[in-house]
Amino acid sequence: MKPVPAPSPHAPLAERLRPRTLAEVIGQQHMLGEGMALRLAFESGQPHSCILWGPPGVGKTTIARLMADAFDAQFLTISAVLGGVKDIREAVERADAARTGLSPQRTILFVDEVHRFNKSQQDAFLPHVESGLFTFIGATTENPSFEVNSALLSRAAVYVLQPLSEDDLKRIVTKAQAIDAVPAIESAAIDRLIAYADGDARRLLNTLETLSVAAGSEKLTEITDVWLLKVLGERMRRYDKGGEQFYDTISALHKSVRGSDPDAALYWFVRMLDGGADPRYMARRFIRMASEDIGLADPRALRLALDAADVYERLGSPEGELALAECVIYLAVAPKSNAVYKAFNEAKAFVKKDGTRPVPMHLRNAPTKLMKALDYGKGYRYAHDEEDGFAAGERYLPDGMAQPGFYRPVERGLELRIADKLRELKKRNDQKN
Repeated sequence: MKPVPAPSPHAPLAERLRPRTLAEVIGQQHMLGEGMALRLAFESGQPHSCILWGPPGVGKTTIARLMADAFDAQFLTISAVLGGVKDIREAVERADAARTGLSPQRTILFVDEVHRFNKSQQDAFLPHVESGLFTFIGATTENPSFEVNSALLSRAAVYVLQPLSEDDLKRIVTKAQAIDAVPAIESAAIDRLIAYADGDARRLLNTLETLSVAAGSEKLTEITDVWLLKVLGERMRRYDKGGEQFYDTISALHKSVRGSDPDAALYWFVRMLDGGADPRYMARRFIRMASEDIGLADPRALRLALDAADVYERLGSPEGELALAECVIYLAVAPKSNAVYKAFNEAKAFVKKDGTRPVPMHLRNAPTKLMKALDYGKGYRYAHDEEDGFAAGERYLPDGMAQPGFYRPVERGLELRIADKLRELKKRNDQKN
């Protein structure tokens, strides 16, 4: 393993303190400690594709770089925010050149914010991951189960990174002071900085660097809590109580909407905005809530969530935030149903364990004479030509498959009427059969 060059003294503080060995990594010991999964992967000598899932500033990029160093691999990086298929193609060419050059070398391709790539862009990695051209490492702040293609997900181990603890962050402050990057800091000021960082090492280091420059210009020998508040003002006061984790807060918001409490939902929404959450992330969560917790009890909720997201894109902050507030209140007061959510999950589970049943002949498409001669589509009843537009007694499931009953509407909102209609259609089917 070749030595990692020390960063320039003029480099940003985050780069100067970036770990150069696995032993220097602060935090993530549930994966990097002795005998833990990712530590064993490093020690195996064989890199494998993986996805690093966790909030910002917890070491995803650092771990990827250390993996490249551990395996003496070429390290290529793509930002899914700025990159596209062209960047993927260039990475493939560089990986191929490294593999076939005079001194063959492995390649580790690190894709930051991989969830921002669309399906076709993610699919572009698959053949090269399978061929072993490069080892793929994706970093994401979003749940990969929802944001990463299942084909790519099946070829990569998922490691969940945690926000750094208060002790972890204090160790980082100590390391910054050890290289004289910041002056002495009053203990109360350190506590406030730790609360503000909220588990994010990058936020902490960037703040320390800002404070160091400001303290130097004023020739201060110690950063006090009073001076800290004066310099950073409202940004620090927001985090006076500290300790609230991002995912706990979004959980409280989601559960307040599900529990039909508009005041609580609005409170947690504003708390997240005040804490610096991206309103676009909030809009995506509202769209999810409309589908998961309201569904067909009030289909307008999904449309309102989509409209609120669109309004925010047009207006930005702070004007667009009012549309999101209107949305969260509507979601909270709307009738609730998870019938669609449960039906979808039950259908997925059924299909996963069930065999591949053939499509019944009367439901098959028959665009050619040969297919018609083979009885494709024969006997199909066109519902629009039947009484009330319903072909009573017709079957649309594979032959031999019992009616699974995935969708069970609740007795609330529009689903009251949907349930009545389904009962009437079932009655007509039973009479015909």
